Amino acid sequence: MKKFSWKLALIIVGIALALLVAVVFGVQGVQNKAISYEEQISTAMSDVKIQEKKRADLIPNLVDCVKAYDKHEYNTMVDVIAKRGVNSDSAAEEITTMISAVAEQYPALASNENYKNLMNELTIIENEISTYREYYNIWVKRYNSYVRKFPNNLILKNLGYEIIENEYLNFDVSEDAPTNLFGEN
Repeated sequence: MKKFSWKLALIIVGIALALLVAVVFGVQGVQNKAISYEEQISTAMSDVKIQEKKRADLIPNLVDCVKAYDKHEYNTMVDVIAKRGVNSDSAAEEITTMISAVAEQYPALASNENYKNLMNELTIIENEISTYREYYNIWVKRYNSYVRKFPNNLILKNLGYEIIENEYLNFDVSEDAPTNLFGEN
């Protein structure tokens, strides 16, 4: 009978250790997934900031490029008018029309293409930022959902994980469209 009670005690200890190991691995698995979600949120936030930095760096350069080319085109028109010896406004309009006709044949003189390219780049950048903000919001939603589910909420609350209070990425952007982009009144 002593052998039987020794074996029974060993089986009970083995089962208890197995349960303990299962609980430890279960808790660690829940925590690892929460850590993974936090990393995804951090990465998504970083991606948004990278795109905003790209916008902040690119837009002034694009605007300066368009302004410089616009100035070049204007100076070209003024030089043509000066070489023709014309000073009246109606003659200037006539020459402007002629230059526009020439510009259609030689697109390098058409600054409207630069404006189109600027607007296209702005649209692309804004769409990228919007996409990265969506990814951020998706990961916050997944994380919050995971942290709130039972039994994860019991485990993660005791480990210090909390729901991320989020009103879906607000970057204090003006509600009005920007005006006076080129510094003119």
